[in-house]
Amino acid sequence: MTNPFKRNSGGKEYVNPSKESGLGTFGGVFTPSILTILGVIMYLRFGWVVGNVGLIGTLLIVTVSVSITFLTALSVAAIATDQRVKGGGAYYMISRSLGIEVGGAVGIPLFIALALSVALYTVGFAESLVSVFPTLDFKTVGLITTAGVAALALISAKIAIRAQYFIMFGIALSLLSLIFGSPIEETSIEMWGAADRHSEGFWIVFAVFFPAVTGIMAGVNMSGDLKDPARSIPKGTFAAVGVGYLIYMTLPVILANRADAISLIEDPLIMRRMSYWGDAILIGVWGATLSSAVGSILGAPRVLQALARDRVLPGWLGKGSGNDDSPRIATVFTLVIALIAVYFGNLNIIAPVLTMFFLTTYGVLNAAAGLEKMLDSPAFRPKFKVHWIFSLLGTLGCLAVMFLINAVATVLAFIVVIGIFVWLEKRRMKTAWGDVRMGLWMTLVRKGLLNLRKQSEAKTWRPNPLILSGAPTKRWHLIDFAAAITHNRGILTVATVLTGKPISHNRRKKMEDKIQDFLEKNSTSGFASVISASDAYLGASDFVKYYGLGTLSPNTVILGDSENQEHRQKYADMITHFHRLNRNVFIVANDDKKGFGDRGQVDIWWGGVKGNGGLLLILGHLLKGGRSWRDAKITLKMMVNTENSAKDAKRNFSKIITRLRIDAGLEIIVSQGREFDEVLHHSSKDADMVLLGLAVPDENFMEYYKRMQKLISPLPTTILVLAADEVSFREVLFQEDVFTKE
Repeated sequence: MTNPFKRNSGGKEYVNPSKESGLGTFGGVFTPSILTILGVIMYLRFGWVVGNVGLIGTLLIVTVSVSITFLTALSVAAIATDQRVKGGGAYYMISRSLGIEVGGAVGIPLFIALALSVALYTVGFAESLVSVFPTLDFKTVGLITTAGVAALALISAKIAIRAQYFIMFGIALSLLSLIFGSPIEETSIEMWGAADRHSEGFWIVFAVFFPAVTGIMAGVNMSGDLKDPARSIPKGTFAAVGVGYLIYMTLPVILANRADAISLIEDPLIMRRMSYWGDAILIGVWGATLSSAVGSILGAPRVLQALARDRVLPGWLGKGSGNDDSPRIATVFTLVIALIAVYFGNLNIIAPVLTMFFLTTYGVLNAAAGLEKMLDSPAFRPKFKVHWIFSLLGTLGCLAVMFLINAVATVLAFIVVIGIFVWLEKRRMKTAWGDVRMGLWMTLVRKGLLNLRKQSEAKTWRPNPLILSGAPTKRWHLIDFAAAITHNRGILTVATVLTGKPISHNRRKKMEDKIQDFLEKNSTSGFASVISASDAYLGASDFVKYYGLGTLSPNTVILGDSENQEHRQKYADMITHFHRLNRNVFIVANDDKKGFGDRGQVDIWWGGVKGNGGLLLILGHLLKGGRSWRDAKITLKMMVNTENSAKDAKRNFSKIITRLRIDAGLEIIVSQGREFDEVLHHSSKDADMVLLGLAVPDENFMEYYKRMQKLISPLPTTILVLAADEVSFREVLFQEDVFTKE
């Protein structure tokens, strides 16, 4: 038997050379699943369940538990018949549907749950053995048994799997012995458990019982060893769920008829006393616990191996041994965790922990299948079709039950999953497979765009800049300024226009990827676009005109200053074109020596809220709200001719600034016969950034811009601002509807 596991993250491939040697539906899915379902909880805790919550409560617990399992089985069947399920079982399915980050965030807790399952079953075996032979030490038996099942898995998985057929016969014999048994005392059926003593609550009992129906993972986790996973997983899983439900709905009736609640609670091996041949129960419980332990010790290392081969965990954990690529290193690692759990744990402590981890896995599996179907992706074509509502019900059921069992433990489980997800996100892991997230984002973006059409933009306005950067690495100051005013919330695009011969699609894509990597390394979120054109200015004009989608078209263009006299007319025409397209224009005249200096002082030359004034104020507010300019002093500067004018301006505009709630100072400068140029140069010579407004372009704009270049040449880094957006910046600032009511 070989493992048809193929690493998809760029490493060595593991391919099964002979699929004919794989396991079939009965041996590979149904048998391990049903043996895990009819396991330690059934033999050692089912009487305790009936005693605590009574016959009706038990039947309700069984039905709710199996319903969640059945809904999950539907989702598993849909995913299994859509994709080739390889080693890793549930982890493989989730990671290939929702991405490696989500897969890893669930896969690691799933591995821990499976490793703890080994402890659950060996502790159950030890508990039953010690009850028959009291001289034995409970922990010693548990530790030796755990080491023994691990050794069997290490020596030969094939022998371990074949041994399950004999164990199944023993379980069938024990159930027949129980059916033909007799009551141990006179009793009436107690519908709601022990009435004369304190009993455990419904959801506490549910948490202890639920691992009994998680056996469907036993077959799924062996997916890499199946001959035909797409056929075997659905058939074997549904058969195991159905048979398990039938047995679990029958046994409570037998137990409630043959013993009272107190006896059921106090005697873990009460089935032995009420069976026709009591020792058959021992054969069943020992066989069930050992086979379940073997199933878990076979499944957990394969999940760990898959995690390691996808580079979620260290690669050495994924190494295989022998012709069957057996995960021996991962098995030893699993053994260590199981031994620790056996040493410190008991059934009633381990079972609820497993319940949380398994419910998390089930919930995410259901979410994966539901999202795939709901998005109606052309790539999702399962042979077994399930409506997304059933998968969604499975997810909601898992969440609801988790909170009802223990809200604190549920929150802690979510924190663990989210923590792992964030850790994997930061690693920026790359995979060779696609996932459903792109379809999910596309659906959300489409819905958002359609909704944005109907909404007024003024109150939620923010710059969505398009940066004409040329080579981004040489003109980082443009991107730096854009990031400072967007705070990684606006939609930022870095565009490069190449002149000369047209470039191929592949070369353009590589250049865009390189720019994208550059942005990410500098902690800037945005898009990259590379275009080719015969003329840089015409190419940029056309690009700005056509780039974007609906309301997500850039509303602001950021570009560098141009001092090339030969191209000044083209440059001025391009600015005029942007203005006619209702794009705001920010021209960054960078001080090559000083750059943005200490980012301590920003001077805004302001003439009121009309024209460019509103946008200048918003820019000052945005700069102050970002990290890089947080400590800067924003000063609004105005020049007037007389002292009386200065007093009036200060009185009027101080009220406006207070009303606007903008963290900026106001400085009124009296000209005293000086020209504006002189006042500007003297007042802002020590600033780190100067913001100035540009006049609306007309037929003489080129000459005007030439004069502006001369004006700002002695200044530090200067931003020339031209407001052309259709949004009323006065409304953005004042929120007129609010102030009208005051």
